[in-house]
Amino acid sequence: MNRQLGLRENWEQFTLLVVVNAFVGSMVGLERAILPLLATEEFGVASTTAVLSFIASFGLAKALSNLTAGRTSDRFGRKRILITGWLFGLPVPLILMYAPTWEWIVFANILLGINQGLAWSATVIMKIDLVGPRQRGLAMGLNEASGYIAVSLAALASGYIAATYGLRPEPFYLGVVFVLAGLLLSTVFVRDTSDFVALEVEMDKGDTAYAGGYLDDKLSFSKIFLLTSWKDRTLFSVSQAGMVNNLNDGMAWGLFPLFFAIIGLSISQIGLLAAIYPAVWGLGQLGTGYLSDRLGRKPLISLGMFVQATGILMLLLGAHFAHYAIAMAVLGAGTALVYPTLLAAIGDVAHPTWRATSVGVYRLWRDSGYVVGALLVGGLSDLVGMRWSIGIIAILTAISGFVVAIMMYETLPAKREKRA
Repeated sequence: MNRQLGLRENWEQFTLLVVVNAFVGSMVGLERAILPLLATEEFGVASTTAVLSFIASFGLAKALSNLTAGRTSDRFGRKRILITGWLFGLPVPLILMYAPTWEWIVFANILLGINQGLAWSATVIMKIDLVGPRQRGLAMGLNEASGYIAVSLAALASGYIAATYGLRPEPFYLGVVFVLAGLLLSTVFVRDTSDFVALEVEMDKGDTAYAGGYLDDKLSFSKIFLLTSWKDRTLFSVSQAGMVNNLNDGMAWGLFPLFFAIIGLSISQIGLLAAIYPAVWGLGQLGTGYLSDRLGRKPLISLGMFVQATGILMLLLGAHFAHYAIAMAVLGAGTALVYPTLLAAIGDVAHPTWRATSVGVYRLWRDSGYVVGALLVGGLSDLVGMRWSIGIIAILTAISGFVVAIMMYETLPAKREKRA
């Protein structure tokens, strides 16, 4: 079969993967407005750190699964990893419906983290395989947009259902539909994309612009890990920005609903605010991914981190619902600038023969932000209060933007800086 790289040439499989990733994102969206309130109202969890334990367990499981997904998909194929991810997600809605203790909720989020790490990583890698280098930013924008628009819609729907019928079990009925639909599509209709890698390698033969000029398809895992984590300054910049980005997302997921509840907002208002942030994030990526293919990766990433910091600070200055809604929209806009562009930059720098592994390492560090955020934000909130905790995270976000501005080199092939 004659295969070609490109979005238009592979639009059917690409569209299918967009739909599958929407179901992946919907699984997380179910929890965005509900779980922090469930912890305090039904299970009586008093400590903010303890409430955020479900995010820490989710983040750790997802981070390690990302690492596993990248390496194993290089060896065993992408589709197997995608299906395995859905199998781990099957019991999650049922556990959330009927969990007798908070520990069961934490366990469900370990399974959810594995589901997200394997399934979302697989869809990212498969789309990068299909489109090739020319439309990588657009592809990542479409992928992440589908996932986070679904997060927003699921958060909005679950918040409405919770306000109407109660915190559980009704909101989680949607999860049963999401996981069964995602598993069916992935098993029956998705095709593996590993053979597109060989095509890209042939097209890029002799290109020494990848990280450190490493083109060896037998590059060891340890060398890829070090390159992505530290040794290559752009891959390091991308990894640390990803970690801080998801630290912010973990705070928005776990702490903001508690913050909004304390200042007197209703469950329906909290659900709407929980939906605004990923909605702007998701919709914005439809444009920012394409924009990064034209303007470059570095300016969008550094600007996005500064915009995120601004949105977080705006939240502290709020006095009414409209102000909080604007702050969440600004935070979502900053995240939209950053999120697909980080993945596109990894695809630019990592060679096709070890790209999936590098994506896995990056996603390990990125989703470790959930763990760091849960521990840091929870600990600071218990120690100095929520407002100080939120302010400190805003400062860390701005620092991350400066790291990108100083250390990262431009990776877009058309604007790539030549290195010695």
